[in-house]
Amino acid sequence: MSFLLALETATPDCSVALARNGKMLAVREISSPNAHSSLLTRLISELFRETGDRMHDLDAIAVSRGPGSYTGLRIGTATAKGLCYGLNKPLIAVPTLPAMALGMREQGSGISDQEKGILYCPMIDARRMEVYCAVYDASLEEILPANALILQKDSFHDFLSRYPVLFGGPGAHKSRPLLAGHPNALFLDSFRVSASWLIPLAESRFASGRFESLAYMEPFYLKDFVAGKPKVKGLH
Repeated sequence: MSFLLALETATPDCSVALARNGKMLAVREISSPNAHSSLLTRLISELFRETGDRMHDLDAIAVSRGPGSYTGLRIGTATAKGLCYGLNKPLIAVPTLPAMALGMREQGSGISDQEKGILYCPMIDARRMEVYCAVYDASLEEILPANALILQKDSFHDFLSRYPVLFGGPGAHKSRPLLAGHPNALFLDSFRVSASWLIPLAESRFASGRFESLAYMEPFYLKDFVAGKPKVKGLH
């Protein structure tokens, strides 16, 4: 038995999902950049009002670990930890990119005649021509580990020369002008990052007892955070 709350804040999509024994009960999602701090707890409250469940009945809380937005990841992690402390529940951290790949596999069914050999490349915008990405096969085995990649015309050449590759996520639009001419480059433009894609991976971690330390768990930023200079006059 498992009753899980999942929080997804790694991208501009702020999303929460509630599931019991792997079955989705409710999802709340809003795409609004830089508004996670004001949206997240409101969406969680709406979720429980819709289902009539109590937060104290949760078995665990899952959060998207990253990579992704530094601020979004910190907000999601802090909220998840606070709920776990207050409710005395275990914390589950789910890597963002494989969860996205799972969602892309679900939504992209039928997009290629070679689905058994298709690869999935979830992408998250990392500013300029850089993306956070990874590559997974149809069974979600990692083929290329998560990395920060500056996109170029020959990016993914080795994969595209042998397999159809499905690109999706809030970063994939950067790759389209460079890769769209390749016959093996496919794009899932409708794909959105969602807390619902965290649930299957969170269920697996819950079943095997893979919980995080509330004191020491940190988001997976992938790149070191560099704070910008304050733009308000007089601040140094």
